[in-house]
Amino acid sequence: MRATPITVTAVTALLLLTACGGEGGGDGAKDDAKQESGACTSATVSMEAGPASEAPAAGDTGEVPVNLVNQGAACVLDGFAEVGLAVGDELVALTPVEGATSQKLTLAEGESVSFTITYVRGPEGTGERLDAKTLQIGLPGDSATQDVPWSYGPVAVKDKTEAAADASVSAFQQTGD
Repeated sequence: MRATPITVTAVTALLLLTACGGEGGGDGAKDDAKQESGACTSATVSMEAGPASEAPAAGDTGEVPVNLVNQGAACVLDGFAEVGLAVGDELVALTPVEGATSQKLTLAEGESVSFTITYVRGPEGTGERLDAKTLQIGLPGDSATQDVPWSYGPVAVKDKTEAAADASVSAFQQTGD
């Protein structure tokens, strides 16, 4: 009877295809690594700011991209980058872009993400600006931070009573292919 060889061939092919990957045709080992990875830390993620679209004059808006590359085992970014401008001895925290929502991203070794700091340049010679020299960046769930030089001019003050920076941080976006 010919039905048996065709049935056996079909079942064998189905079993081989199922053994090759996890659900959705992915690599089972990679899927397991993504599920078991912990929070990304500044110890294993390199950071670089720029090149920026610098705000040329007071009142203009500038953007500073920050690129991160995972140098270690798979890890997770869940939330926004914790960013502050060092102004003298004070650290002025930046808030997420209004209406932005974060997404949980898993980074394998060598994968990269970026986020953008958008700021308004402050006026020269007034108390309505923050003269930052350093950008302090922390990853969600990591208590350590990395310092990056701030060379993009003074940042405008949003609320003069609280010295809040007129600057915000976007959500992480996957980069590369």
